[in-house]
Amino acid sequence: MIVILYPQFHGVAGIARYLDSFLANLPEGSPRLVMVTGDAGNDRARHYPGVEIVHLPLGRTRFGLTRWSWRARRVLNELDRATPITAVALHIPPLIPGLFLSSRFPLVLTAHSTYIGMSGRLDGNRHFSSPWNPLSLWLKTRMEQRLIDRAKRVITLTERGREELAAYGRHDRIAIIPNGVDCTQFTAGSAMVKDIDVLFAGRISLHKGSRPMVDVCRRLVAASPGIRIAVVGYGDDEAHVRDGLRDLHANVLLTGKQPFEAMAQLYRRSRIYASTSYTEGLPGTCLEAMAAGLPSAVWDLPFYRGLVLDGRTGVLIPVNHPEALVRGILDLLQDPVRAEALGQHAQALVQARYDWRRLAGQVLGAHVLPPAGTARAGEVTA
Repeated sequence: MIVILYPQFHGVAGIARYLDSFLANLPEGSPRLVMVTGDAGNDRARHYPGVEIVHLPLGRTRFGLTRWSWRARRVLNELDRATPITAVALHIPPLIPGLFLSSRFPLVLTAHSTYIGMSGRLDGNRHFSSPWNPLSLWLKTRMEQRLIDRAKRVITLTERGREELAAYGRHDRIAIIPNGVDCTQFTAGSAMVKDIDVLFAGRISLHKGSRPMVDVCRRLVAASPGIRIAVVGYGDDEAHVRDGLRDLHANVLLTGKQPFEAMAQLYRRSRIYASTSYTEGLPGTCLEAMAAGLPSAVWDLPFYRGLVLDGRTGVLIPVNHPEALVRGILDLLQDPVRAEALGQHAQALVQARYDWRRLAGQVLGAHVLPPAGTARAGEVTA
């Protein structure tokens, strides 16, 4: 039995979306899976064939996650007494649930991103300042180090993720498996009215580029007063974004948190996907937008290269050049034939490389641990 431990299974959060698509595309004959989560009733009740979901209340207080993690530890012990747990699948961040995990359970860690990467330390903070103060960052990286060291295997999404793990001293038993997109759910909608010109979607935080996003939105409205922009997501910088765009309510729709099923419709209503994010694993909302046939306009950063191919599936813009990003977006809006061609190429690339129907079996296989001292094909080993 494999147990997936993830408390925050809702909204547009990248890991929650990853897990939703993964579980919806499990191959036949999969081993028993149990998901222990804390979010019941935040959006539609989700069900997956062969997957048992255990909901534990997740408090919204400062120590809510700590209490949840302690209860989850007890649940895992009860599950193991009934049927032995062969692996616990932990997705980070957050880190706290892993710190409460009993050491007797084999841990398979999926590092969607790390605090070394999210803080900008790996790049010398060239593009943005860390959203965490030095003490907070030190504590987070120490906790992360403990989980990375303990894991029997670490899954990362990209070569960039492997570089982040190397910064923690992890070089072996690493599986590089990209996240994907559910191509049965996210499709182009030619009959849908395109009433959104530019769509931003993802967490609203400093390291996700919330501040330059406000700048880009304001420049877009100034250059094209009739433009329609949607910003989908939530996060710790929401107040700044709302204040910065408050006077543009006629042009900019701030949707806040959206349930899974609403996102496909939002992509179909949109013409262009844009992002000013500085750190990602492999950006899930960009994959979904591409699957829906949208061209992308994003910063030229490692996690986009190979996904957003400049001039073929979208446009790559030098980092922290909002005026260039605005020009790139407006050029696409003014040339719908080119934009449609880029979107078609984007959709074809996602279907060929990132369809969860192809990737779910690889992810599941990475949770079947080999005997000690051996490694699976395709892993980075010492």
